[in-house]
Formats: sequence, structure tokens, C-alpha cells
Amino acid sequence: MMTKTYLRRFPILFVIFLLFGCSPELPNGGLLLPDNFNAVIMVDEVKERVRHMAISDDGVLYGKLRESHDKAGIIALKDNDGDGRADDIEKFGAYRSKQKWSYATAMRIYNGYMYFSSELVVYRYKLKPGSMVPDGEMEVVVTDDHEHGKHEHIGKPIAFDNKGNLYVPFGAPSNACQDPKRTPGAPGMDPCPQLEHHGGVWRFDANTLGQTQKDGYKYATGIRSVVAMDWNPVDENLYIAMHGRDDLLRLFPDRFSPWESALLPSEEFIRVTEGSDFGWPYCYYDQIKGKKVLAPEYGGDGDIIGRCAEFDDPLIGFPGHWAPNDLVFYEGDQFPERYKHGAFIAFHGSTNRAPYPQSGYIVAFVPFKDGNPSGDWEVFADGFAGVDPIESVKDAKLRPMGIAFDKDGAMYISDSVKGRIWKITFDGDKNNFGEAQLAQMEQRKLETHVRTPDKVKDDLAQEANSPGEVVYNTYCANCHQKDGGGATGRFPPLTNTDWVSGDKERLIDIILEGMEGEMQINEETYNGVMPQHSFLSDTEIADVLTFIRANFGNDASAIKSDEVASRRSDLEEKNTEIPVTVGE
Repeated sequence: MMTKTYLRRFPILFVIFLLFGCSPELPNGGLLLPDNFNAVIMVDEVKERVRHMAISDDGVLYGKLRESHDKAGIIALKDNDGDGRADDIEKFGAYRSKQKWSYATAMRIYNGYMYFSSELVVYRYKLKPGSMVPDGEMEVVVTDDHEHGKHEHIGKPIAFDNKGNLYVPFGAPSNACQDPKRTPGAPGMDPCPQLEHHGGVWRFDANTLGQTQKDGYKYATGIRSVVAMDWNPVDENLYIAMHGRDDLLRLFPDRFSPWESALLPSEEFIRVTEGSDFGWPYCYYDQIKGKKVLAPEYGGDGDIIGRCAEFDDPLIGFPGHWAPNDLVFYEGDQFPERYKHGAFIAFHGSTNRAPYPQSGYIVAFVPFKDGNPSGDWEVFADGFAGVDPIESVKDAKLRPMGIAFDKDGAMYISDSVKGRIWKITFDGDKNNFGEAQLAQMEQRKLETHVRTPDKVKDDLAQEANSPGEVVYNTYCANCHQKDGGGATGRFPPLTNTDWVSGDKERLIDIILEGMEGEMQINEETYNGVMPQHSFLSDTEIADVLTFIRANFGNDASAIKSDEVASRRSDLEEKNTEIPVTVGE
């Protein structure tokens, strides 16, 4: 399905699409950009998919592959004839990942070295001028030597200052430091012991090998999860677009509505200075109210500020669950002057906004002047998803992931679904670029998936035809998606799996007790957390499991409320921590 915007702008292409059953080649490789910006597809597909990127002075684009195979963890591409398309492609840099599901992320060039990361290790290669592939040995710079087990936020993006320092985040191993983890209504540990070694950014010597966290210096804290990070050379500060916490509705259904949980909390764009504390896990930022509020695990109700007045606020609060996955400041000269020194942020897009449509599959821009944001955020590149509204994450055809700039100021964007890479240039009059050229992109903020959803009209749960579907849309579709397709690597699908259509008792137990850790479904590894949903009544659990077992391509028998009640009773005998639901 193509977006309504495409239909308005290119109706003849849609007619071709309908007649011949194929997707036409759209202008700018399918992207929507401000006027006079042009995009060329440098490479249409990289099987291993590309995350962060960096470009050498020789014009070689290096991309961090999501997973390391026996042969390669890095791709190198070069455009020899200047048409924007890759002529030479090579893969190299294999390493053995400790996790079955990789969170490999970083790719930056610093002081003649290419630095990159797996989920637990920062590596580097010495670049060889005139060669696409380094010929030296892979070196280990920093190793995350903690025992992780079912750790959730272990990506290792990196940034460098101008004094030889390397910055590495150590993500928080929980949603909000709850005990027990992700149990509805569970309080947060106070003080949170996880902050000693996680939930912050550590500073290291960029030129020292074989370091672990104890060799670094805790630079800032209270930062939950980081994938997007860059050093601003103008004001010489570290900047981060942070992933906010999740599950307000699922964990505290008595305090938050589905609409609030879809929009909150903010993805915070923060300036990180030495000693900064942004308040995780005790607080989160509400971009609608424009204030940092106390988390429900610590007694918050969505309005109480309390201790949160003591913590640092973000520069901008983006809408919740957009997943900022790269941040790069623009220092080139090719784009109009208004982009100089500004911040580009790649939003990978939400997975857990149900029962409302997914959102945030864009590259945004934040203008800067004198080291501070000088205006509101803007939509710079859109059209990745190829569908609007986006009901389930797998509806999105493409999702923006990484950003890089070459020495001429051209921009490169990577996608994590196909592994596509675009090159973006500007060919207009830089002196006459202004509001008129931005009007179309500004309108997208009001009309498309990035707008604030209407509480009633955009509630997809209204389409439910059974009590079980209502429960599913409210509590399950956040992760497993409205179509049951799940989200790659994180939330398993409910289609074609014995976990759904097989043993009834096992399925009921998962709802009552939750589940976490790695699991294999249809040859794909998933590593996420399924919170217990014991707060649902026996009837609600029976209804939703019956709905799941009869939909999404499944054809299994119904589950009755007395079967749920029996399993609840059996489990309570073994584990008194499972609460008995009242109001049955």
C-alpha cells in the first residue's frame, strides 16, 4: 500500500501500480524531502542490514552490519563515477558475537581509525589510505565485561571529543529498575542499584586498548538507553537522543490510559555535560505537559513532580516510542545555511503504540544557533514506511537507521529492513531556501503518522469484534502488533508457532507468570521480556487466548475461564507472589 501523499502527488504511478501489480520506481528512491533535495539509492539491499555508517576521506562508506557472520561484520562501499551509486562493495571484519541476537551498532572514524561495535565490544581498525579494506588486525578498545543474561539495552554507540576521549553508554538492564522485573504494579528499587554500572555514559581514552568499564570514568547518569549519540564540535558537548521507558499501560493500567501510554514518555534530546543526571529510573519527561514527572514505580501518577525537579531536563521532548537510533551534527557546506551545525536524528519508528497507529519513521532535523536549538524540530526525510497509517511495525517497508556525511557535505541514510542506503544532495539556490521550501514537510507533521493521534478516531481497538480482541488490542498488540506479526528480534510473532497453537497450560502460564530471555521461532531468535498479565481476570485471559488461537493463521481450540482459574490456583501454590485478581 502506498501513502495518501504519494497518491496525491503521483496518481498516474498508482494507476500503473494497480494495473501491473508492481511497485513503480518513485522519485528520490521513495523518500519525501524538502524542495531541491534529491536522493539516489546507493545500494538497494544489503542482506545483513546496515546500522550506523561513517565515510572516510577517500570516499569509502563503511557500514556496521547488524550481525557478524563467519566472513564479515562490516560492509565497505565506494562510488567511483560520482553517480551516487555504489560501484565497489566489499565485506570484512568478522567477529564472534556473544549473543544469539546481535545489537551491533557503532561505526565512526576517528584519528585515522575506524571504530565500530558489537553489542558488548568496541573494536577498531587502522584505515589504509587508497584501500577499501584495512589490512591490519582488529583491535579491542573497550569490552563490556558484565554478566548480562537477559539484559535489554546493551547497544554500544560511540562518540569522540576533540581531546582524545571516547564516550560509551552502558544501557539500563530494566525498564524502570523494578523488583520483580516488569511485574504490573511492582515498585522500583530505591535507590536503584543498577545505576552503579549502568544507565549512564562512561568516558575512555580513545587510544588505549583492552579497557573495561573500570578503566573508564562515569561521565553522566540517569540515562536509560542510548543508540543515537554525537559530539557537537561547535559547543564541545556530548548530545544524546535517549530511548524513553515503556509499558505505562501494561504495568499500571489503573493510572494510565492507552492514549497516554502510546504517546508517553518522551524520547529525550539531551545535552550531556560532566556530572549530568537525567533522572532515570525515578523520573520521565512528559512532552505534552512540558515537565519531568515521577515514574509510577516511585509513586507517580503522571502529574507529580516530586524529586524530579532535581534532575536535568531535555532540550526537546520528542513523542514517545519513536526510537531515535542515530544522531549526527551537520558541519558540511552543501546544504543551505540553515542546516549548518544543526542535528539530524534518525527515528527508527515505534513498535508499541497499540491500540493507536505506529509513528516516527522519519529523519528529523533540529536547527541550532550558538550551540542551542534555535527552533522546533522538523521532518527532513519521510516516506520510509510506505504506508499510512502504520498499524503494525512490519507494515513498514523501510525504517531509517543510520546517518553519515561525506567531506563534500552529502548525506547518507541507511535502512534496517532491507539494508538500503540513500545518498542525499541539494541542487537548489542555497540563498533562497526558506519557509516556502519547508512547507510541504511541515504539513506532514499535521497530517501523517507523526501527528498526535486523536483519542477516539485513531483508536484501532474500536474495530474489535469480540471481547478477546479488545483485550488483545489493549494489552498485547503493543508488542506482538495488531496483525500478530511481532517485531524482529524483540517480540515473537503469534503466527505459525506451537507456542500459540500447542500446549494450553504452557500458554496460560506465560500470561500469568510472564517470560523473558532468548527463544527461537521459525529459525529467528527473539530476546525480549513478556511481563506477566495476572492482573487480567480469568475470563479476560480465556477470551484473549481464544482469540489468538483462532486468528493470525491459527486454528486451535478455545480456552475456557475455568482452565485459567485452575492454572492460576496451581501456580499460586508454588509462587505466592502471583496476585489473585479481584473483581472476577
